[in-house]
Amino acid sequence: MIDRLIDGIKRKRNPCIVGIDPEWEKLPVCYRSISDHVADCILCWAKDVIDAVDDVVVAVKPQMAFFEVFGSEGIQAHQQTVAYAHEHGLLVIDDSKRNDIGNTAKAYATAHLAKDGPIDADFLTVNPFLGTDSLEPFLRVAEQDGKGLFILVKTSNPSSHEISDAIKPDGQTVCQWLAAQVNQYGVQCMGRYGYSSIGAVVGATYPAQAAALRRLMKEQFFLVPGYGAQGGNADSIAACFNSDGLGALISSSRGILYHYQQVPNWQPDREAYREDVRTQARQMQQDVYAALQMACDQLSY
Repeated sequence: MIDRLIDGIKRKRNPCIVGIDPEWEKLPVCYRSISDHVADCILCWAKDVIDAVDDVVVAVKPQMAFFEVFGSEGIQAHQQTVAYAHEHGLLVIDDSKRNDIGNTAKAYATAHLAKDGPIDADFLTVNPFLGTDSLEPFLRVAEQDGKGLFILVKTSNPSSHEISDAIKPDGQTVCQWLAAQVNQYGVQCMGRYGYSSIGAVVGATYPAQAAALRRLMKEQFFLVPGYGAQGGNADSIAACFNSDGLGALISSSRGILYHYQQVPNWQPDREAYREDVRTQARQMQQDVYAALQMACDQLSY
């Protein structure tokens, strides 16, 4: 799976992805008025987002919580969104941050990641804080079905330091220890480019720590939230990459999906919305690629 991701990045010259976060009150009125069924409105919106960016990005990242809030119909819309993205040749990162212990973790892995599961995502975000045994079912499915994981190591939220920067008795921080674990897990899922399908979530809002974690996880891809609306920018994310310009996926959701709210004299129609989403996705690609050209002396695409 990691090789497909890298092939797409090289072909499109774009390590950026777009989140799909359907916040009802932020959706343009032209979508909220489509149907009396909220899930139908959300699915129409999600499909338009995918249509707008399918030739710009290599992957999309639907955030499960924003679908779950609408109940069973929302969960069905999530599944249909994943399927539609696949139909358009995009990889899907299921941002659900799942985990538990024993058979519950196995059930989550089957539901979200397995080829014969109902969602069949390509990558899944996973919470490691239940311990190493809780990750085994996800790792097993990833290896067997050729899928990938992004394990939370250093998230972008302001209070992430409360856990990730805590010092263990051996002197390591929790996120340093997690980085070593991710390295160990990744050995079984290496691709032909020298990167693993087992990666890490590392926020764009902590560039110094991202640089340190990059040195610890040279063969892992980082899923990098926090770009745009959360404060990360093209210069701050450069530390997440290796010198070849690979090793990171930069994600933006609100900054692309809801940029239209900042447009003067906005015309509330679907065509205008799709064009704005596409324009913002293109601008992000250009900004990030320009930063990589400056920072990566062996840029491979």
